[in-house]
Amino acid sequence: MIHSQSTHTAPAPHLGNGGIGDKIRGAMAVGKTRWGMLALVFFATTLNYIDRAALGVMQPILAKEMGWTAMDYANINFWFQVGYAVGFLLQGRFIDRVGVKRAFFLAVLLWSLATGAHGLATSAVGFMLCRFILGLTEAANYPACVKTTRIWFPAGERAIATGIFNAGTNVGAMLTPALLPLILAVWGWQAAFLGMAALGLVWLLFWALKYYNPEEHPNVKQSELDYIQQEAEPEPTKVALSRILRMRGTWAFALAYSITAPVFWFYLYWLPPFLNQQYDLGISVTQMGIPLILIWLTADFGSIGGGILSSWLIGRGVRATTARLASMLVFACTIVSVIFAANASGLWVAVLAISLAVGAHQAWTANIWSLVMDYTPKHMMSTVFGFGGMCAAVGGMFMTQIVGYVLTVTNNNYAVLFTMIPAMYFIALVWLFFMAPRKIETVDAQA
Repeated sequence: MIHSQSTHTAPAPHLGNGGIGDKIRGAMAVGKTRWGMLALVFFATTLNYIDRAALGVMQPILAKEMGWTAMDYANINFWFQVGYAVGFLLQGRFIDRVGVKRAFFLAVLLWSLATGAHGLATSAVGFMLCRFILGLTEAANYPACVKTTRIWFPAGERAIATGIFNAGTNVGAMLTPALLPLILAVWGWQAAFLGMAALGLVWLLFWALKYYNPEEHPNVKQSELDYIQQEAEPEPTKVALSRILRMRGTWAFALAYSITAPVFWFYLYWLPPFLNQQYDLGISVTQMGIPLILIWLTADFGSIGGGILSSWLIGRGVRATTARLASMLVFACTIVSVIFAANASGLWVAVLAISLAVGAHQAWTANIWSLVMDYTPKHMMSTVFGFGGMCAAVGGMFMTQIVGYVLTVTNNNYAVLFTMIPAMYFIALVWLFFMAPRKIETVDAQA
């Protein structure tokens, strides 16, 4: 049987009634250990995205080196997405079963080895195998980061914390094209893959030495522990996956996330071709790089700043779920700006319209992830998120096919796609409004 508990949290201690600055200082006064844990998952997300994005930067070199066709490259990316979809569900369940510290350590170790193995591959088939394993293991990143945020942060800070670690995505997107060409020119593509693998191994050392759950951390103050654990939580129990999949909140998140998450993949894969087609930019760092860097920089601001609105509302006594939904409505309205990108009068007008939409998307993401944290017990968090992530990854596969079909039948007219995007967020928001639980959901223990 499914039960529920209220997610309406008590006011945070020692925060007063001042402005945002006063609240931040008050929150820091109760302890800073949780921000150190957040830094660890931020850097993991950055590395995750560097490993993932590097192949696109190196594609021209690798295609020439190994004689890849366009279909070879498409198949290599397809097998990454297959591994990613499967990995989300498996990794989420595994994290809940064995704990975030051990599960995430193993995942990063394996994805670092898979990244290094790219440097030894000599064919498209070899890259397909490496990308499949990379997707399977990298899928642990977001369930682990969300789980870490869920257990280390109270409801009023979760959206900001989520936005901070998810900003690692955009940092990785900016660093990869900025630094990788230099490495390729000096040491070659094999060294680039081995270097990324080495960075993952360095992160593992810090994770093994520094990460603990709140109640086990040797340096956490009691005041910070009380602040983190101010919400009433159900007792951890072993719950069958079939029962978790019958929870209302599981499907509230999974469907909404599978509708909107693929939009980010659209921006990642199709923004460079769109800008080049519309404005003949070429592929130089100056021409193409600066517009893309500005777009991803705005995404960082949206990711981090997106949590401020819902956190402010929660601080004013608004129920957590209501605060998230209200904030997501604001961001969905902001995303409408992308409609004007297709027929913009100039490059920088298009960049502005896209930047607003990408930043609002990241703000939306910070809040939908916080929303599922608000109503999901800690011991089920990674499983619920992993199932939703798997659905989103499958949605991303369909999104790729839809984009290709639309551009083919419309002779590369992006206006149709840019018009479709805002509608996806409003559909997801209506679904969440009716389906998202207003209380923490629990189920009976497995017999």
